[in-house]
Amino acid sequence: MTTRLLIVDDDPGITAALARGLALHGYIADTENRADRALERLMADQYDGAIFDVMLGEENGIDVVRSARAGGIVVPIIMLSALSDVDHRAAGLEAGADDYIVKPFSFDELVARLRVQEKRAMVSRPAPAVMTERTRCLRRAQGETFLTEREFSLLRILADNAGSPVSRGQIFDMLWATDGSGTENVVDVYIGYLRKKIAGQDFGFEIRTQRNRGFCLEGLTPVLG
Repeated sequence: MTTRLLIVDDDPGITAALARGLALHGYIADTENRADRALERLMADQYDGAIFDVMLGEENGIDVVRSARAGGIVVPIIMLSALSDVDHRAAGLEAGADDYIVKPFSFDELVARLRVQEKRAMVSRPAPAVMTERTRCLRRAQGETFLTEREFSLLRILADNAGSPVSRGQIFDMLWATDGSGTENVVDVYIGYLRKKIAGQDFGFEIRTQRNRGFCLEGLTPVLG
C-alpha cells in the first residue's frame, strides 16, 4: 500500500524538495505552506502521516499538531526544526508529535524514521467502525447498532466530510428538501437519534456540534464495508 503524506513548511522550495525525494521511496506527498490550511487538510483528507516544520512563518507548527491531535487525528507526525534545545523537542513531543528531527538531517534518516512510525502505526492503529449499506448496520469489535435509512444516509454524509463541519442547511438539502415539506429542525432530530444509537458503545467517533457551522465527526471515521 502506498503511503500518503502531508508535508508542511512555509518554504515552498523545501516542501517541493522533500516531496520529490520521498517519491523516490514510494511515498505520495502533498505539500502545504500555510498553518491554517495544513490543519484543514489534515482534518479533511485521509493521510497516513505528516511532516511538520516547527516554524511556519508567524505560525507555530507545534500548535497545529496540538490542534490536530485534539481533533482526533491519530496518524504519525514527524516534526522538523533547526531548534535543537531540549525544551523545543519536549514541546513538540508533548503536543503530540511522534518524532522530532533536528536540521540539518540526512534524508536517509528521515526515511528510516518514517518507516519506524509506519510500523508502529500498523500495530497500534485501532480499526474504525464499519458501515454496511445492505443491512444499515454500524459495527465495531465492541458492538453494533442498526440504523434507519435516513440515519444511515446522515452518518454517511458526516463520514464523507470527516473533520469538516456540514451545515444544517446542507444536510437538509441532501436528505429532506425533495420531500417538499418539513424544516431544517428535522436535522437536529436525526442527529439526536444517531447520538443515542452510538452512545455507550465504542464506535471510535463522536458527533460534534460546531456553533454556527454545523455538525462533524471527530475520531476514527467509519468506513463502508
